[in-house]
Amino acid sequence: MEYVYIGKIVNTHGIKGELRIRSDFDKKELVFKQGFNLYIGEGYVKEEIVKYRRHKDFDMVTFKGYNNINQVLNYLKLNVYVLREDLNLDNNDYVLQDLVGFEVVENGEKFGKVAEIVYNGSSILLYVEAEKNFYIPYVDSYIKKVDLCNKLIEVHGAKGLIL
Repeated sequence: MEYVYIGKIVNTHGIKGELRIRSDFDKKELVFKQGFNLYIGEGYVKEEIVKYRRHKDFDMVTFKGYNNINQVLNYLKLNVYVLREDLNLDNNDYVLQDLVGFEVVENGEKFGKVAEIVYNGSSILLYVEAEKNFYIPYVDSYIKKVDLCNKLIEVHGAKGLIL
């Protein structure tokens, strides 16, 4: 089983067992819904969502069988995961964290590898380790093609981002 990190439980909300999750996951619509299973912490404890809502910058969930704040306190500060197979992704689809380790190519020349995906609040950046490390915004004007089979990301104009 392959687990995909989607966020972290940062707090409770109210007294009825609702949890506040900070998540930058790029496919939230697939996971934050009633009946979907999330896996909590290093032990991957399986919990089913019975209620979901957005509140400010947070994803708020209530799990099946929990209706009191004291029942969920042990989940505070733990990471939240989903099973990759539960995402039902097409063969040509991916989650952003899959891009870590991909080679970055411009005009046929490899010049770095994606080391990390960075969410800075307003945009998504690929942190590329190269001779000089730099960031590429994950937008169509820079990202031309993602080749999942060969683990390549074709870019345009990204070399101009190297300082």
